[in-house]
Amino acid sequence: MPFFIKTETIKRHYLGEIAFKNKTIKEHKLWVKNLIDKDFYIRSGFLVDKDQVPGAGGFLIIECESFEEAEKIIKEDPMIKNNMVNWKLNEWINILH
Repeated sequence: MPFFIKTETIKRHYLGEIAFKNKTIKEHKLWVKNLIDKDFYIRSGFLVDKDQVPGAGGFLIIECESFEEAEKIIKEDPMIKNNMVNWKLNEWINILH
């Protein structure tokens, strides 16, 4: 089954909206946990630099049957539904099988 990668960056407007950002991230974590509970392979996290300072965005990987299925699921992410991030979805092609 193929893997799909969602990359994202928080929109500049929301960087200072700490309460809203924290609430939405909490909802995002629950959304990921619910998908894990439904037996999806999904991992989500944020990117940090060499000094462990965040700010480079987020990364999510999910295994799905098709791009359409992955996109449908990803569009339910609270970070997307709340329009907090700029995001992109791509299929990951493994060069070694």
